[in-house]
Amino acid sequence: MIATLLVLRALGLGDLLTAVPALRGLRRAHPQHQVVLAAPEPLGALLDLLPELDELLPTPGPAEFRWQRGEPDVAVNLHGSGPESVRAVCSTGAHRILSHRHPAAPPGAGPAWETEQHERQRWCRLLRHHDIDADPEDLLLPTPPVEVPRPGAVIVHPGASHGARLWPVERYAEVARWAAESGFDVVLTGSGAERARASRVVELAGLAPEAVLAGRTGLRELAALVAHARLLICGDTGIAHLASAFRTPSVVLFGPVAPRYWGPPADDRHIALWHGRSGDTFASEPDPGLLALTTGRVLDAARKALRAA
Repeated sequence: MIATLLVLRALGLGDLLTAVPALRGLRRAHPQHQVVLAAPEPLGALLDLLPELDELLPTPGPAEFRWQRGEPDVAVNLHGSGPESVRAVCSTGAHRILSHRHPAAPPGAGPAWETEQHERQRWCRLLRHHDIDADPEDLLLPTPPVEVPRPGAVIVHPGASHGARLWPVERYAEVARWAAESGFDVVLTGSGAERARASRVVELAGLAPEAVLAGRTGLRELAALVAHARLLICGDTGIAHLASAFRTPSVVLFGPVAPRYWGPPADDRHIALWHGRSGDTFASEPDPGLLALTTGRVLDAARKALRAA
């Protein structure tokens, strides 16, 4: 019988991509195991880009996690440090638990949680505690074998998960207009719920309605679009991590959260803009630090990222 290694990371796109270095470390340390990732079902669209994984167990969040198989050999909590995720991995009856220190975790499960570190480093540090080597810079993905309708485009992604991370549509429109006037094909991406926002940017920028791809691409197609793009301009959200994974030049606008926690790797192709002011990431209104990022500063960064490509 093949031994199972279960990984809990029931979060979003950016969370999955920042965990790639740790997933690779786990695969190298357990080459014969069946590696099962408990994560939201839509992320399964990227499974063929991650040979480190054998299977996705659809899991919207730790509260919904259900393990109905035999005891896994190893269960790894790459989700967080709270009681829900710790109890979820412990509920599997795994022979070995890897998690951050917590009253609900067995003794020796892992190190204490540290706030002041990058997300990729966090999970690699957890593994190193157990003598598993993992490189936080080992994050690149292969290009998806998917036909791209607009290869070489400049992608403007005006959406984000919370209002605090939403740079104004008027400013995104200025950026989109600059890219179009510079001779680039420009597309606007986002979810179906963000289509109206993307359409407003296109309207203000004077672009054709066909520039709006928001709500028209699945995750796999979006990944391919980013992989073949000239440049991505976006806020601190999941698509930014796709640019890092494919080494696509990017300008990422940070507001309430500093890039030292979630920013792209140190690479001239990726420019993280931040005004130096932390705030409430769950606020409904754009963060003052994000609003302090001017259009001129974003355009200067875009030119610099393009030159580095």
